[in-house]
Amino acid sequence: MRKYELMFIVKPDLEEANIKAVAANMKEIVTSNGGKILEEKEMGQRELAYEINKYKTGYYFLFVIETENLEATKEFDRLARINENIIRHIVVKVED
Repeated sequence: MRKYELMFIVKPDLEEANIKAVAANMKEIVTSNGGKILEEKEMGQRELAYEINKYKTGYYFLFVIETENLEATKEFDRLARINENIIRHIVVKVED
């Protein structure tokens, strides 16, 4: 089993219910593609290091997942790229 950290930043101008819906949707994408979520952190609204698409802040989320295949991470990456509510994301393999 491989471990990955999936971090994404959601637009700050959404309502709180919509922000949670985006996070729940991304969680569902991971679990439906064979990933197991080990840890989930909602880090709240933070200031960005630099402006992204005219946003200076964003809502940060971090998932630590475990998966046998790369399907969960590939699908997360693909859908995070086309989701207009996510302004930035990253997938990092965790070395044990």
